[in-house]
Amino acid sequence: MPTRTDRVVAAAVRAAARAKQWAQAAVREADRLVKDAKQRAESEDRRRRLKQTLVKTGRVLKTAGRAALVAAVAAGIAAARHKRQGGKKAARRRKR
Repeated sequence: MPTRTDRVVAAAVRAAARAKQWAQAAVREADRLVKDAKQRAESEDRRRRLKQTLVKTGRVLKTAGRAALVAAVAAGIAAARHKRQGGKKAARRRKR
């Protein structure tokens, strides 16, 4: 028949083994949570970079649009000047 000390030691060993199993399960769960958190962080980082890229692209397109508008206005003014001045020059050339 086991002594009281033997029973206490056996109970302590069983408790330690059970604690070890729970600790291993906790480690697996923590690893899974860390993996999910990394994926979420990478996804958020990707989303943030995409948003920044879209903002930059928007700025570039706005600037390009303004430049195109200015170029169109300048071309219109130049064409109008040319038409006014060019017509007179063309008439002079024909007379000579």
